[in-house]
Amino acid sequence: MLHLPRTLHALAAALFTTLTATAALVSPGAALAQPAASTPTVSYKIVTASERGTYIQIGRDLARFVAPQAGIQLEALASKGSADNVSRLRYDTGVKLAIVQSDVYQAFVDYADAGNAVAADLIRPLRVVLPLYDEEIYFVVRTDSPLQYVHEIKGRKINIGPLQSGTAMSASTIYRLMFNEPLADAATSTLSNEEALLKLTTESSVDVVVIVAGQPAKLLADMKPEAKQLVRLLKVDPANSGTQAALQTYGAATIRSASYPNWLDQDVSGLAVKAYLVTYDYTYRVTTDKLSRFAQSLCENFAVLQTEGHPKWRDVRLDLPPLGRGWRYYAPIERVLRRCTSSHKEAPRPAPSAPASATCTQQERILGLCRTP
Repeated sequence: MLHLPRTLHALAAALFTTLTATAALVSPGAALAQPAASTPTVSYKIVTASERGTYIQIGRDLARFVAPQAGIQLEALASKGSADNVSRLRYDTGVKLAIVQSDVYQAFVDYADAGNAVAADLIRPLRVVLPLYDEEIYFVVRTDSPLQYVHEIKGRKINIGPLQSGTAMSASTIYRLMFNEPLADAATSTLSNEEALLKLTTESSVDVVVIVAGQPAKLLADMKPEAKQLVRLLKVDPANSGTQAALQTYGAATIRSASYPNWLDQDVSGLAVKAYLVTYDYTYRVTTDKLSRFAQSLCENFAVLQTEGHPKWRDVRLDLPPLGRGWRYYAPIERVLRRCTSSHKEAPRPAPSAPASATCTQQERILGLCRTP
């Protein structure tokens, strides 16, 4: 590994503008959706992911450009990630929307179908609002690492991100698909992206850091040019048999140098996972009316999102494609959005007990389906 005469503080400064700064809001001069004069305002929340990820910027865009016209004061909350979002959407009062990765959603569906009562209680009342965009999956190593391709990470010390994050699910699933075996717990760490990147560059406890975020991801875009001397990306080889197995579940992607001009000199081949906007199957009239208004505002302000919001909005379409087995759209919103696309071209129940952690698999721990000791 690199032996650099730098303190931890200096290294952090070299990698990032700041590790603790919150994601910047869009410019104050941007156009805002205006609430209807007769629409009473309610306070809702959307759960996203880390403060320096793409999800929270998408949530803030919805809060700024869409929610006001629907009479909603929408607060974008940081979270552990997709699996945490499923649980919080299901049980946290005030959380009405969540952003969830497709592989996490499908994992809950699969566990529910296999008879897991906790997974069934979590996922079966949830409904899809809208497919969003593909999120790129980054495999980061030290510049002096012998690894060049993702299919070479077998047996390495890998940071998969916090438990209950979408990153952890994607990293563990890709590893299992590529090598037909789970990640070894002893070689797996669950640090935050920031903590893992620092360990990657200062000690040998981490060989690979997996990050899932739509480009340009703020954490990586904030890297200074000195980061080139410390870390780089692994490439995906589509001809490799393990990669081909992963591509049955995940999409191919290109991580563009234009997204990270301080860090990348050329485009890098990668993998991607789809993000979805999700809600609960609400039947209370006030809530269904508000969410229907939200969908109408989304339709009317979609062009603003694509021009003033995060660049990933340009990859989003309002048409509603068929969903996978066990997935369903939220009917009140679906009706509004299908009209939109055609014109343009109750109280939560207590959570059931989860199985003891000693009986849980790695992926069950990632999904939060285990009771901690």
